[in-house]
Amino acid sequence: MGHPGESAVERTLGSLRAIDAVAPSDASVPHPSAPPAAPYRPGPPAPHPASGPVATQNEQAPRTLEDLYREHRMRFVRLAVLLVDDPATAEDVVQEAFTGLHRHWSRLRDEHAALGYLRTAVVNGSRSVLRRRRTAREYTPPHTADARSAESLAMLSTEHQAVVSALGKLPRRQREVLVLRYYGGLSEAEIAEATGISKGTVKSTASRGLEAIGKLVGDG
Repeated sequence: MGHPGESAVERTLGSLRAIDAVAPSDASVPHPSAPPAAPYRPGPPAPHPASGPVATQNEQAPRTLEDLYREHRMRFVRLAVLLVDDPATAEDVVQEAFTGLHRHWSRLRDEHAALGYLRTAVVNGSRSVLRRRRTAREYTPPHTADARSAESLAMLSTEHQAVVSALGKLPRRQREVLVLRYYGGLSEAEIAEATGISKGTVKSTASRGLEAIGKLVGDG
């Protein structure tokens, strides 16, 4: 279901998020770098049993690092695959992002701040990968057929594959903005924070990227 004025390319990019609804969550994977971490405790502390009512079942337990790893890891891996075009490298990028989150855990305010940290870390880690590829002259073209996970491609229609292939041919910044916007579902402000550019630049970059994809898909 699209919005009025939304292009076919935008609808196709946005529907990539449906992968998350049917792909395995990888929920059994433990966090390899940290034992159960101290949980976030936003808001006032719970009352002492002697001085207040007993906690009800509706009160949610504080979120831990392991919770975030279990629930969000594969989504970040799929996002990284769209940025670096290699599942194994995407796994490494996300693993390093969670390792960094573990180091900064005590300084983060809440779950929202933790997810923002992870998004920025994945974007920066992906940029580093692409820089190393260019420096080593070993960059594999993003549209190579075997560059993406079999899991992801198996879930994509021919139309989706054409758009994702075109996405991989864009300049790095355009690609980041469109992946974060349409796969990540982020607002312009959140994309600006994750990529370190202004909201105005996010908007103009997205517009140029969509136009470029439209031309690539049309040419194809």
